[in-house]
Amino acid sequence: MANRNKLNSGKSASSKSAVKSHGKSGIFRVIGGQWKGRKLRFIEVEGLRPSLDRVRETLFNWLQWDIRGAKCLDLFAGSGALGIEALSRGAGEVQFIELNKKAANQLRSNLEQLQTDDARLFNGDALKFVETNQQAYDIIFIDPPFHKGIAQNVIDQLAQSATIQSETLIYIEVEQGLELDIPEHWQLLKDKKAGQLLYKLFQVT
Repeated sequence: MANRNKLNSGKSASSKSAVKSHGKSGIFRVIGGQWKGRKLRFIEVEGLRPSLDRVRETLFNWLQWDIRGAKCLDLFAGSGALGIEALSRGAGEVQFIELNKKAANQLRSNLEQLQTDDARLFNGDALKFVETNQQAYDIIFIDPPFHKGIAQNVIDQLAQSATIQSETLIYIEVEQGLELDIPEHWQLLKDKKAGQLLYKLFQVT
């Protein structure tokens, strides 16, 4: 059974209460690793959209030499598709951050079903988490709601926080056409387009 002390950090809710609070739900599947093919539910709330299968496949091909044992941070976790994919492929630990309570409850339920002891979930604001966090991560996933102006804010805050360190890998997924001011010490490693979105992988130098 998943470690409840980890999963219940932040605002907590049991699996039963999560099920009762469900609104309309969708399905995403894990692409690779120990849970390959596993289908999981997510709550359809405004701004929440699991990363496309082909995008996650490309991203984790990029990360294949770095993911095993990595300490990961999934900001704006939503469905948790990125963080769960990381765990499935051998990440050492994933901290999920999700503001929406219903989405966080469903994510907590999914993590309990997967019986992982390597996940932590915080139901709260991603920017506030970065502001107060004092530990560095190896890989950070940034996939905020589109058309909200959030991406630049979190980039600016991360650049001045203890959340990153030399060689931290930072994945950013945003809508096409959005111009971002990237810190000079973030080196672009990979970038690609898919439909109406743009995704990039940086490394802190």
